[in-house]
Amino acid sequence: MLNILLPTAEERRLSFYLAMEEYVAEAMGSGFFVWRVAPTVIIGRNQDLASEVNLEYCRSHGVDIVRRKSGGGCVYADRGNLLISYITPRKGVDAVFAEYLDRLAAFLQSLGLDAVKTEHNDVLVGGRKVSGNAFFVHPGASIVHGTLLHSVNQDALQAAITPPAAKLEKHGVASVRQRVANLMDLGLTVSPEDLALRLADAFCSGTRVLTPQETAAIEAIQAGYDNPDFILGNPR
Repeated sequence: MLNILLPTAEERRLSFYLAMEEYVAEAMGSGFFVWRVAPTVIIGRNQDLASEVNLEYCRSHGVDIVRRKSGGGCVYADRGNLLISYITPRKGVDAVFAEYLDRLAAFLQSLGLDAVKTEHNDVLVGGRKVSGNAFFVHPGASIVHGTLLHSVNQDALQAAITPPAAKLEKHGVASVRQRVANLMDLGLTVSPEDLALRLADAFCSGTRVLTPQETAAIEAIQAGYDNPDFILGNPR
């Protein structure tokens, strides 16, 4: 699997990287990349925006809001959250999730952390969630996108996301903060930049730099994610 790189280092909205997943799936069939973004809430395909997101907080604190095409729960990301895209021609959600989560847990174990995968497609360290993952079936490939909490702003995470109480009770916790943890608080000492490089080395056997023309094609796909109707809950 190749580590897919962009031709420039400019910061982009999260919607660009979701579009990049679709482009890689269609044009290449497989690929891997790690990305970081400014503060953003990512809501699942079928979630109700008003009940899952603190819209007033996000507006007043400049937190972007993006809807993805996969299911699953609401996620807060900032530059302390490594976002991972794993694209494979293999089909079957169970098999692809198992392969990806086994590799991610093994990677964290190689760093001295007691990482384990769960039946909910999370990865835990010390019993705390450090990675949540979702699955999207594209005609060209299977896409897994996930998080890896390195040093996320926990106050912002707690304020931006407002999951129903029943969801927290299901996991036996009183708040999002109680359920998740940053890797740097669990013994990891490497920087997020170094962690991203190590992840790519663990998952990939080479690199592929996209061309400016391919970047433009991704931006065309991104326009669909940035459509206000899509974000408000009318997914394509």
